[in-house]
Amino acid sequence: MKNHKLSQYLLKNLTIKDKILHNRLVLAPMAGLGHIALRQLISEFGGFGLLFTGMCSAKAIPSENSNVSPVFSWRPEELEYLVCQIFGSEPESMAKAAIRIEREGFFGVDLNFGCSVAAICKQGCGAALLKNPELSSSIVKSVRKSVSIPLFVKFRLGWDNNPQFAVDMARRFEDAGADALTFHPRIAPDRRTRPPLWDAITLVRQAVEIPVFGNGNLFVKEDAEKMMELTSCQGLSVGRMAVARPWLFSQWAKGFSPGKDIFYTTAMRMAQILLDHYTDYFSVKLFKKFSPYFCANFKFGHHILKKLNHAQTMDDIKNNLDLIFESDPETLSRPNLNLFL
Repeated sequence: MKNHKLSQYLLKNLTIKDKILHNRLVLAPMAGLGHIALRQLISEFGGFGLLFTGMCSAKAIPSENSNVSPVFSWRPEELEYLVCQIFGSEPESMAKAAIRIEREGFFGVDLNFGCSVAAICKQGCGAALLKNPELSSSIVKSVRKSVSIPLFVKFRLGWDNNPQFAVDMARRFEDAGADALTFHPRIAPDRRTRPPLWDAITLVRQAVEIPVFGNGNLFVKEDAEKMMELTSCQGLSVGRMAVARPWLFSQWAKGFSPGKDIFYTTAMRMAQILLDHYTDYFSVKLFKKFSPYFCANFKFGHHILKKLNHAQTMDDIKNNLDLIFESDPETLSRPNLNLFL
């Protein structure tokens, strides 16, 4: 498939509830990475349909101060294409959070039933909810009754390698009122140790009438083309690779051709945007979360990562970037996944 075919697919209108997307390529809901600075950086390149926030606690949202919150914060101009991702384990608290999200003007709300991080699962949230299908359905129903904005659910294969379970859950979510699904076809204990089972995306897509966004190991446009052809999913959801290459939305959907200096200018721009939104101390922390994905683009990325991780201030980071790119580091067509967290 040629790139223009991929672009045609991505730029074909898609209806989610009563709203129309003009682009089927979206940022995946992620924890700790989908913050306001990354979203602004992606927005400056363009080429996406929707962006998702980082994981926000449903219990905290009703009283959260968006002016100081590190996760429940946004730029007013992004609300029209921004979906707020929430986690929780109680129908009532999830519904109350969704009410605040709708009131603020978000495009939609996303329920996280996919996060397999131990700290989240121990609270009975994220992928732990897949162990309790009845509770999962109740949460979706409660949120659906409380808001009219599009309702997304992100989930994964489950806790066992049983695609039929994912099919059954997809039907449950649809019956409970979900408007779209983001499906990551790995079991919860995997944590990316094995490749995603894309065939399961096909099964989920065939089981429901609502749009299904495929997610998992979308690194280069050939991966996007292959997922589209193999699964016929209605959209593509890109996570870690969007952190490594924030311009990929524009590249895949609009034919953007990055120049030789794209890595340097992108890293420096990320540093500046972080400082525009956060303190120097917190900006350093967030840049160091960004760094492993960024450094995965380079042949000797682990050496570059060490240099960036030695920084104590944002000035250190900028100076280190200047020094790193003086030597014109060799880039990779596919990222070094050993650096992806």
